[in-house]
Amino acid sequence: MISTRNLLLLPDADRLRRVLQSMALLDRILCPEWEFRYYSFDAAWAPGAQMGSMRDGSGDDFFVHFSAAGCWMKGFSHESPMSPYRRSPPRPWAGVLDDVPSDFAECLREPAFSVEDVTFCIWRRPGDPTWQIGHINFPRSHPDPDGSESLLSSLDGRPETYRAWATDYYERDVDAAAVEHVYRHEPLTPEVIARLNPEVSLEQLSQDIRSIGYL
Repeated sequence: MISTRNLLLLPDADRLRRVLQSMALLDRILCPEWEFRYYSFDAAWAPGAQMGSMRDGSGDDFFVHFSAAGCWMKGFSHESPMSPYRRSPPRPWAGVLDDVPSDFAECLREPAFSVEDVTFCIWRRPGDPTWQIGHINFPRSHPDPDGSESLLSSLDGRPETYRAWATDYYERDVDAAAVEHVYRHEPLTPEVIARLNPEVSLEQLSQDIRSIGYL
């Protein structure tokens, strides 16, 4: 399982971008109502930057920022032992943000990311051989102290992982071949869309395909 204690299964930045785009598009097809979706992706979030995100509707989230500086991710699990709100006054757990490279300073200042609500932070610059986190003394009495395993394990790049989650969350059978099609970033067809949601058309998705950057 992916977590800040085991980042080996987290795809590299380019692959992670494609995974997040696939998940965002699948969510759009399965759930036309934006407020009920988990995953989103904006391929033109800012000049030279893209952003993927997850919001579970219960207070947990993550944001993934892609730019020339690399990839930066911030996550928040509100019930985790490392929540800033476990202490008074609230403050991030030591080490979570302290070692973030200056390359990502703009991410730490971005209001949309609500950086004060953080339990984990991960980054990878173009020259980094692996994903990085700060120097953190994790609580030893909890199997997922920062909530990263719960929030990040869906990002393993396996279409069956998304399908299992979507089948449970949307309470419907989700076509495996169609999910695999989208994970491969193959061109959408009316037939593929209909296998996922017959009430959605390719024409209705045209703007979303462009904004997500799905190619």
